[in-house]
Amino acid sequence: MSSDTMLTVVGNVATTPVYRELPTGPVARFRLAAHTRRFDRVRNEWVDGHTNFFTVWAWRALGANVQSSLSLGEPVVVRGRLKVRDEERGGQHWTSADIEAVTIGHDLSRGTSAFRRASPGRTDELSRTGREPEFGRGAKTGAWSEPEPEPEPEPEPGAEREPDAEREPETDQEPVAEREPEAEREPQPVA
Repeated sequence: MSSDTMLTVVGNVATTPVYRELPTGPVARFRLAAHTRRFDRVRNEWVDGHTNFFTVWAWRALGANVQSSLSLGEPVVVRGRLKVRDEERGGQHWTSADIEAVTIGHDLSRGTSAFRRASPGRTDELSRTGREPEFGRGAKTGAWSEPEPEPEPEPEPGAEREPDAEREPETDQEPVAEREPEAEREPQPVA
């Protein structure tokens, strides 16, 4: 059992995400601003409360996805492990709260987002170059498009191939019943 402190923080991206390749793997880092709002009954208006700032660290594929998905000011929900660090810098004592993210997403209570499933090739290319991969002929750098379908393989020499005339046509329509020859139809009474 782990004794890590897991937390979920709702806030805004306070700095542009920075993506780096490290010997331990790719990582993206950004600052998250989480503030409270409360209704002041005396002034009859909403007021901002204290703002907490966290440094969010996203490793490996999550980091690559953060790089291509998040921008400054966007509302997000971050879940991860809390790491509080105390250190001395230039004779001053600093305390920082970091979150090692497990999952990150847009806060859909404040807007909409379009999800795009990351393929292993996309994540690998993004972590290696910092850009989306190119697919298909004439794809633009950074554009995401589906790869073109591969052509059907040619049959091996000597292998029997079904003639096109005998092949059933592929259609979504019901087959039409063939008409009976005139001689086989029963005569209908005339009214």
